[in-house]
Amino acid sequence: MNKHTFICYPKCTTCQKAQKWLDSKEIKYEIRLIKENNPSYDELKKWLSASGLPVKRFFNTSGLLYKSLNLKEKLPTMSEDECLKLLATDGMLVKRPLLVFDSFVLVGFKEPEWSEKL
Repeated sequence: MNKHTFICYPKCTTCQKAQKWLDSKEIKYEIRLIKENNPSYDELKKWLSASGLPVKRFFNTSGLLYKSLNLKEKLPTMSEDECLKLLATDGMLVKRPLLVFDSFVLVGFKEPEWSEKL
């Protein structure tokens, strides 16, 4: 069975819930701390494609950095490429947790969605 990468921020309660859920289902994964090991532009571009989601879903809209940069106002006029470059600058801008597989990526923790995919 392939190991998956679980990208998280340990202090995030949603990440903690997702990790407990993965453990309860005995799903193997490797942990990657998003603050210490920020996703690169190339990783984000690949994950965006694998997720099938719009790039705006990759932003942590409840984060302090998102709010301080006034991204709610700026995102609608930014290109996908500009968004990916911005996301690659700081892991705290990226919605978490991320669960990365070879063929798909789950963004944020929604139990029904994760149950369906896993």
